Amino acid sequence: MSTQQATAALAGITRSLDRLSSVAIGVAAIALLGLVVVQGWQVFARYVMNDSPSWTEPVTLLLLSTAMSLGAAAAVHDNRHFGFFLLAEAMPPGPKRVVSLVPPLVIIAIGAVLAYWGMVLLMDGLGVPAAGAALPQSIAYLPLSVGGALMVVFALQRLLMPPSPPAPVETE
Repeated sequence: MSTQQATAALAGITRSLDRLSSVAIGVAAIALLGLVVVQGWQVFARYVMNDSPSWTEPVTLLLLSTAMSLGAAAAVHDNRHFGFFLLAEAMPPGPKRVVSLVPPLVIIAIGAVLAYWGMVLLMDGLGVPAAGAALPQSIAYLPLSVGGALMVVFALQRLLMPPSPPAPVETE
């Protein structure tokens, strides 16, 4: 494979992961809007109609888990997660490169744990109905597992395909 082909393949992977991150943000935004609607209905039904629906709690947990997990994964993709950026910037180039490997490795480990145990918990409770909703009790673990897997993928991208340095600024 030539250098041009490898560069084109990496660019295609990057575009695909960019789209995946955009989809994750879109789903997280829809989940947040759904959360507002469900909680608004809960408040209206409880205090105006004096008839609190039982389905709002499990649906709220699912929507909150979705927004949180997919939003966190997209933050990993955009490199907007927690980090010690000032410390790394103050280091010389050699140690700086070594230190720059730590955040993606930690994110990969955390994402893998979330993905694995989220799936274990999801599968464990699939046969148990949620109180008040026609959903499995463990459905809120699905977005946790998906978000963890996305964190792993996005952190691997950061680890294996570091962003290219910014283009120099032209001055007149």
